[in-house]
Amino acid sequence: MSPESNRDHAPLTRWLSIVGIGENGILGLGDGAKRAIASARVVFGGRRHLELASPLISGEARAWGTPFDVTMADVMALRQQPVCVLASGDPFLFGVGVTLAKLVPASEYAAFPAPSAFSLAASRLGWPLQDVEAVSLHGRPIDLIRPLLHPGRRVMALTSDGQGPAAISHLLCENGFGKSRMTVLEAIGGDKERLRTSRASEFRFDDINELNVVAIELYGTGRILPLSNGLDDDLFEHYGQITKREVRAVTLSALAPRRGELLWDIGAGSGSIGIEWMLRHPSMRAIAVERNPVRAARACRNAQTCGVPDLKVVEGTAPGVLTDLDDPDAIFIGGGGSENGLLEAAAARLKPGGRLVANAVTLEMETVLLAAHARLGGQFIRLQVSRVEPVGSMQGWKVAMPVTQWIWQKTEEQQ
Repeated sequence: MSPESNRDHAPLTRWLSIVGIGENGILGLGDGAKRAIASARVVFGGRRHLELASPLISGEARAWGTPFDVTMADVMALRQQPVCVLASGDPFLFGVGVTLAKLVPASEYAAFPAPSAFSLAASRLGWPLQDVEAVSLHGRPIDLIRPLLHPGRRVMALTSDGQGPAAISHLLCENGFGKSRMTVLEAIGGDKERLRTSRASEFRFDDINELNVVAIELYGTGRILPLSNGLDDDLFEHYGQITKREVRAVTLSALAPRRGELLWDIGAGSGSIGIEWMLRHPSMRAIAVERNPVRAARACRNAQTCGVPDLKVVEGTAPGVLTDLDDPDAIFIGGGGSENGLLEAAAARLKPGGRLVANAVTLEMETVLLAAHARLGGQFIRLQVSRVEPVGSMQGWKVAMPVTQWIWQKTEEQQ
């Protein structure tokens, strides 16, 4: 048999097998997955996975250590020996397969996925999976569910443990979605499978299996994060240090977010620009740079309440603090930003094709932007917003400070 035809353990090409196993254990495995487990010299997995597969394991069984080693040093040390890694369900859906694929070429492993927890839950409830928002909260902040709280939608959340469903019900209630229906699906596919349903406001379940998915039918009109640019200022804690809604919408449009990109938000204040950038897509990343520790802490809190807890907040003064940051795809510099050398240092680090947007509300910053425009080109726009406010017993227009915005895209020649 040639190496390419043996997809279980071919020493020259596929030394590693990644096997997804469900709560029904070896009964749910195909022949290829069974051979991969049986022929491995070492089988890695959680203690539960190893127990489920124990009838097939002939080599050494090794449970993952604590904390989990994302470098997979023990696995990689056995390269070119027959190794099997066990995982829950589909290893490539928020699973260990994703970690391994970053370290091992696809030509060196064979994968045997089982149905994911989301697929099993959808089959039990009769929900079309393509119409459901699925989020893994396993080992991740529960705040990630906040952007999904839209009335009439369905959400599935994979939790970390038996306390996860209660934490979700609390979050739903505090955000005005207490009428939502929650179905807790426990140990799906095994002999301990159980489904229970409750309103979030009436949630009282206990003794919940640590392996669970929470399916939510959302009802309520509470705190909603719209999909549009320019969220209401009141959704942020800011005390005035914020790029106002209308200007923020135009700024995000100029930054032109693209999937998988990194933004530097320099002079972040409340963090609203970086937060809205990350809300555009789960693959987006942002680093908020803020020298004021009170504002930096506020940006962290806003990131949590707006459902993007992975916003990286760096406390320090630019440009010095920029040295150790990853190169950005886009940069926003707020209403200050006139520090000596900041604009030049930021532009130098911007990737080719990247966008830099700078807003000026002072003459000093406008002077910096005029010089940059003369040197590098780009576009200038002036934003003027007026709002109706009380004037005695009547109402009138109050003009906000004008904002001068410079938009520049870096070319390959400017690298």
